[in-house]
Amino acid sequence: MMLRPDLAVIVNHVTPGSRVLDIGCGDGALMLAMREAGCDVRGIEIDAGCVERCVSQGLSVVQGDADRDLADYPDKGFDYAILSQTLQTAARPDRMLDELLRVGTRAFVSFPNFAHWRTRAALMFGGKMPVTRSIPVSWYATQNIHHVTVADFRELARDKGARIDNEWFFSGGRPVGAAAANLRAEFAVFELSR
Repeated sequence: MMLRPDLAVIVNHVTPGSRVLDIGCGDGALMLAMREAGCDVRGIEIDAGCVERCVSQGLSVVQGDADRDLADYPDKGFDYAILSQTLQTAARPDRMLDELLRVGTRAFVSFPNFAHWRTRAALMFGGKMPVTRSIPVSWYATQNIHHVTVADFRELARDKGARIDNEWFFSGGRPVGAAAANLRAEFAVFELSR
């Protein structure tokens, strides 16, 4: 199976055999790849249909709300805590980042960059909320309740005392450099620790 670029980066940078928690694991694509890499991977997902699909594939997933249920997990219970394309849907992304770095020794966070030039152009020239490759759903149907940018996330990590160990950026499925990533990247991936 072909993974999204952000998920492929994560799989390629997690040490095989690690204990991993995938928060907002969706259909389990990342979990399957992690399991194939020899990781002991667990998942939390709010959507009952996604949980059912994951469990039918033999994945260890519980239905839960990460905004509330991460508090039940022990400090540093996992080598890695992963939040892929979920931060922008959290009720309080700042608290979610704290919980991520509490339950995991290291963390990966990926998100669509709302400062990408296509998003800016849709607002500036169309006067409408963007529907782009990275934000494919209209404003009234999206689960995105926070519009985070690369610059916003770097500032949040600094404010939370998190160290950014690595960062990757993508546009059109291809990697782009860190220079002007806030404008050029559709998606971002950060590896963090504290």
